[in-house]
Amino acid sequence: MSGPPLKDAEDRLRELALAFPEVREEFPWGHSAMKVKGKAFVFISSSEEGLSLSMKLPSSSVMALMLPFASPTGYGLGKSGWVTCKFAPGDEIPFELLQEWLDESYRAIAPKKLVAKLASSGDPG
Repeated sequence: MSGPPLKDAEDRLRELALAFPEVREEFPWGHSAMKVKGKAFVFISSSEEGLSLSMKLPSSSVMALMLPFASPTGYGLGKSGWVTCKFAPGDEIPFELLQEWLDESYRAIAPKKLVAKLASSGDPG
């Protein structure tokens, strides 16, 4: 395997998402949803088949969708800039890129006063 086990990757992504100001984790539909002020900015799920995460990417979605592991998020969310990334066991997971996208998604969803905290304190992680 070239990447870490999927559970380790999921845990690492959860830690990155939880580092943003005022983020809470909830579990709708059995998946992890990271929310700020009640609004989800990332959904994370892993199983034996793979790891999946969905984020709102208003600036990067067009570029993201050119990558082989990315596709528009279902349920009509893709039309609003949501992108789902899927990784199979053994896939290399681009954590640096995903961290940038977590930041973009958080900034797209979070209230402006919380985004301002990022500018004054530096990015999480």
